[in-house]
Amino acid sequence: MGPMNMDSFNPIILSLVTFIPAVGGLLILLIPRRDRDIKLFALVVSILAFVASLHLPVHLHRDHNLFKFEINKVWITNPNIHYHMGIDGISVWLVVLTTFLTPLCVLISWTSIHTRVKEFFILLLIMESALIGVFTSLDLFLFYFFWESTLIPMALLIGIYGHGRKVYAAVKYFLFTMIGSMFMLAAILWLYAKTGTFDFVDIQNAIHSGNVPGFEHASLWLFLGFFIAFAVKVPLFPVHTWLPDAHVEAPTAGSVLLAGVLLKMGTYGLLRFNVGLFPDQARRNASWIIVLALIGIIYGALVALVQPNMKKLIAYSSISHLGFVVLGIFSFTTAGLNGAVFVMLAHGVATGGLFMLAGILYERRHTYEITEFGGLATPMPRYATFFLVTVLASVGLPLLNGFIGEFLVLSGAFQARPIYGILAATGVIWSACYLLWMYQRVFYGQVKLAVNNTLPDLTLREKVALSPIAIAALVMGVAPMVWLSAIDPAVQAVLAPVTQMASKVVGQ
Repeated sequence: MGPMNMDSFNPIILSLVTFIPAVGGLLILLIPRRDRDIKLFALVVSILAFVASLHLPVHLHRDHNLFKFEINKVWITNPNIHYHMGIDGISVWLVVLTTFLTPLCVLISWTSIHTRVKEFFILLLIMESALIGVFTSLDLFLFYFFWESTLIPMALLIGIYGHGRKVYAAVKYFLFTMIGSMFMLAAILWLYAKTGTFDFVDIQNAIHSGNVPGFEHASLWLFLGFFIAFAVKVPLFPVHTWLPDAHVEAPTAGSVLLAGVLLKMGTYGLLRFNVGLFPDQARRNASWIIVLALIGIIYGALVALVQPNMKKLIAYSSISHLGFVVLGIFSFTTAGLNGAVFVMLAHGVATGGLFMLAGILYERRHTYEITEFGGLATPMPRYATFFLVTVLASVGLPLLNGFIGEFLVLSGAFQARPIYGILAATGVIWSACYLLWMYQRVFYGQVKLAVNNTLPDLTLREKVALSPIAIAALVMGVAPMVWLSAIDPAVQAVLAPVTQMASKVVGQ
């Protein structure tokens, strides 16, 4: 395509990427109940969304910090709500991560979903659209609409297609997130009442120029309103208890999207809204938020260490890894913020991969108990190899994707205060302990149970689903600048007001 065509394509590209999955999901309603056709159609739609999303990083101008591919149309005149979308170097990769993981979710669910197949893939695609919408919305009402829209498909995926105490897990997830979101809604409505707009950019400008009446007194409460909603989603200690239940009972595709993308909504929100709108309060409250992040890193790792259930172990590792993201964001250093965004992406790839691998084993044995396995490297050598690569990526082995982000976050934390870096670094050691110990117990030694001797190795479909994870982990580890060159300008834009605030305080 020539430059002219590309420019004419830019205003609609975000709407296309956001709504291709949802439209595809609704079209599945028209397909007769032949499972194979439904799965193929869902796969084609999700791949189409992924291909469309690649337009975004390829054509993102990385020179300055404004939002790109913007579309801003009046949606509802009273109240003043706009269909305003745009992305920067932070959100662009989260969109691509979402569209990257969804086709893999379709592939991994090919044989594990037997009942209500049509409804499953409709929910999965609607979920994808809602997630992309969260990362592309620049109108706070639109953002809230997408934010809440992710709730229902996820709760249904867990409650209908999960295992064990699935309804309990779904209701707990729903209530935690819903109650947390109410605080954010209150903060959004206060901002609208004072500024007359839901537009993120307009509100940000009004706050930074001091044109919001009563903001001084309300800013702490507004900051906390957004913070509570995002902390539940991350999930930060002590509001993390819904996560292990949701993960363990969710179907594999649910776990992959939950760990890979849903938790990132919380860290993205902290970065975009808590730091972006309230730089002063973010600075003042950083110390206790960092303490919560450090507790999350160490506590999540120690609890993972004693889990007998493979899926629960991976779930607690998520709490630990997302503590790194929060630590990076509130260190207010360039390295820390760049690292935080990179950990979000690396965690999405590696932990999404771990949940896919756990799901493959569950299909064969219908258990996640680590004691049920042992010596699996003998009957399943290819599976063991993929598992090892993903475990090492999650541990943070140099040349794989986990290393870069954690290294940047730790260097940012050391710059902020050395003790933060020292405590967080123990989390890296713990993660090596629990992941490698799990790997050893599942794959090495003699095959303990006769049933494990005959387990089939990976099928072609499973290899096709896992290969992109392994390739992405390697490419992100070897060539991180592909990602960081887009992330860095956006991070600098977020940091600028915070450093200005700090220099003002020092100047006084």
